[in-house]
Amino acid sequence: MSDLINTTANVQPFQFHVADDVLKAITNRVATYPWHEMPDDGGWDYGTNMEYLKELCAYWVNDFDWRAQEKRLNGFSQFIAPVDDINMHFIYEQGSGDAPMPLMISHGWPGSVAEFLDLIEPLTHPERFGGEPSDSFTIVAPSLPGFGFSGRPPRPYGPRKMASVINNLMTKTLGFQGYMAQGGDWGGAVCSWLGFDHAPACKAIHINILTMRHPDGPQTPAEKAWEAQFDHDQIMQDGYRTQQATRPQTLSYAMMDSPVGIAAWIIEKFHDWSDVEVGEIEAAHTKDELLTNIMIYITTRTFNTASWIYYGRREEGGRTLSQEGKRVEVPTGCAVFPAEMLNWPPRSYVERIYNVKHWTEMPRGGHFAAMEEPDLLLEDIRKFARTLR
Repeated sequence: MSDLINTTANVQPFQFHVADDVLKAITNRVATYPWHEMPDDGGWDYGTNMEYLKELCAYWVNDFDWRAQEKRLNGFSQFIAPVDDINMHFIYEQGSGDAPMPLMISHGWPGSVAEFLDLIEPLTHPERFGGEPSDSFTIVAPSLPGFGFSGRPPRPYGPRKMASVINNLMTKTLGFQGYMAQGGDWGGAVCSWLGFDHAPACKAIHINILTMRHPDGPQTPAEKAWEAQFDHDQIMQDGYRTQQATRPQTLSYAMMDSPVGIAAWIIEKFHDWSDVEVGEIEAAHTKDELLTNIMIYITTRTFNTASWIYYGRREEGGRTLSQEGKRVEVPTGCAVFPAEMLNWPPRSYVERIYNVKHWTEMPRGGHFAAMEEPDLLLEDIRKFARTLR
């Protein structure tokens, strides 16, 4: 633990513990869920497959060890600090060597800081894994406002507002003069706004998703072909996104009362957005990994407020950084995973939105890169950071 953390009065150590009666109540709700009909030809086409969900719930009731996962989470140094009137939770791990680079890593929806548990130690202590201390980072991994262990915003925040909160955490609370930011899903949007609004404190960003759009749209034939394919591919993904961006509160009444409902809503995304064959979700994610992430939403009662980010982005103006076409000018690294649900456009399009200095087309992997392909993501972050040190 750094002297900085030790001497900052408003930063308090944090450990998470779920009461036994809460765990028992969740288990009972799962065990007594009233299963209903699914079309015979369903598979995963209509949403989360019932046979798999029954299998997962049986494991949840009979074999899942939350206390073991809780212990693993609590094995990292965690803190709570008030930032812009929100109690922000974050993992803080000091890197090895004389000059570890400060790195903020950000999750999205339906993820959590649990996505990064396999990445944090190799990033902070590369020498333990055959690497060099010169590649080390000091990691700050916050729970986004309204997600997981962080406090709730008073109303929906979009990624731009969240970026402001996180920049204040990094600079005013933790005292970093400069830092790099990395993220996928909403974390990629947060990183984009950090690079756009908060340079030079945010010195560089590394993203494994493209969430932003240029106001002038695609220009080349290749870019126009990408847009047409993208729009076609997203037709079957728009349902949850539209609901959470327009009427998140209505959805929450059902979900906050149903652990199985939350599991189904989240499992669908981990299945559809990962680089796996249909029905093979566990080729990328174990039941323990899936349930740990789900349980964070349930035990912190944040399914409701976590979904607000979609509404918040709509209020902020959507996916465009600037109507004038201004771009993120800090150095940007892009890790392009082939099965990313928001499929990447040609590099020429991305370069009109970001100052792209690093571009890697990955051999495999999907939306949840930190969980699916931690080694590929880890090496790409290191490679990009070496150009900045």
